[in-house]
Amino acid sequence: MKFARLGDPGTEIPVLIEGDHYLDLRAVTSDVNGDFLAGDFRTRVAAAREADLLPVLEDAAAMRVGAPIARPSAVICIGMNYAAHAAESGSEPPTIPILFLKTPNTVVGPHDTVTIPRGSEKTDWEVELGIVIGRRAAYLDSPDESLDHVAGFVLANDVSERDFQLAVSGGQWSKGKIAAGFNPTGPWLVTPDEVDHHSLGLRSFVNGEPRQDSNTADMIFSVEHIVHHLSQYVTLEPGDLVLTGTPQGVALSGKYPYIAPGDIVEVEIDGLGHQRQEFVAWEAQR
Repeated sequence: MKFARLGDPGTEIPVLIEGDHYLDLRAVTSDVNGDFLAGDFRTRVAAAREADLLPVLEDAAAMRVGAPIARPSAVICIGMNYAAHAAESGSEPPTIPILFLKTPNTVVGPHDTVTIPRGSEKTDWEVELGIVIGRRAAYLDSPDESLDHVAGFVLANDVSERDFQLAVSGGQWSKGKIAAGFNPTGPWLVTPDEVDHHSLGLRSFVNGEPRQDSNTADMIFSVEHIVHHLSQYVTLEPGDLVLTGTPQGVALSGKYPYIAPGDIVEVEIDGLGHQRQEFVAWEAQR
């Protein structure tokens, strides 16, 4: 199944996408949130579909696309999970997952405008596979249990400010990750049965020029490993978002300029959709 949320920020309507049709899910749930995902949501949606309780949402194509999940309680991220990206960052590949956090207000729609932070000179892009948690996960006994706790997968852009992340971080990365809007998410939440998360192509572009081009098969730590590992340290709640790291091809490598006002960044993952963001100067928002 493929889910989305359409409409203005704060008033998005949950929908089920079937081909070119957007089916209104409000007969089943008020939102694509933790409460919805924690239940047997696929069975509930299938039953409502069978009972013809999901009308086509009028004018859906003209509506803003929001993040496909409501604001999560946590956004937990894995750093340097592709060996080539670790190398371009000047680091050895990690032997255990590197953890950092983003704030919930970083999660915005896939085509929303992104504001470059005040004083930033090193805003960067990062295409990533995101995991949406569907069942509470704490102290899982084995990675084999992980997918039982996954509601689905999303496309994400882990926007980063590298000077904030590395030069003034005090040893932690989150200062460069937590500006409002720094995690465009979606357009869709896709359930695990519809994508092979072990082998998904992921790409990024800046002003139409290719930057990243890799595959989730190149991840050092798999989805299953990540969820199991995180559960030993943090209780993952339904609706939480876990980002799995980015491949090589970012501005931090020194091969490309950092994002400037007016730049257009696009990211995509096979089966999970495409994003497009215009980046604007902070001063323009005053």
